[in-house]
Amino acid sequence: MKYELIDHPPVYTIEETENLNLEEKGHIVKNLFLKNYNGEKHYLVVVKGDKKADLKSIKSQIQSSTLSFTSEERLEKYLGILKGAVTPLGIINDKDQCVNVVIDDDLKNQALIGVHPNVNTATVFISYDDMIKFISTFGNEILYVNI
Repeated sequence: MKYELIDHPPVYTIEETENLNLEEKGHIVKNLFLKNYNGEKHYLVVVKGDKKADLKSIKSQIQSSTLSFTSEERLEKYLGILKGAVTPLGIINDKDQCVNVVIDDDLKNQALIGVHPNVNTATVFISYDDMIKFISTFGNEILYVNI
């Protein structure tokens, strides 16, 4: 797997990441960690950074009950990461495959995408295909949506 790692000051939002001017390397993604209404299912939504995620539309496309953001405690429990460092690479810590990964269809056309490497003090650029292979290695279900 080819990648490029860029260290930077801590960032907590997509807006802070945009201020680093990393877009020339590839598309930075926005990651949302969500749960369904009763908290029995968890979803890691990966979307192009310049998009707004409509939770009602995502809910409908993945046939879920109402979606909402999870607590920091759930984030750490299921993905082993802290707020501000949400990333599809966090799947490495989901030993029981409890988290479904929901991916924006528009990412399929991107050569390189930028994600945190489980900390918010760096961004790693990898190919879309390598990201999918990485997630698939751990057995988590991948769902595709149009965001």
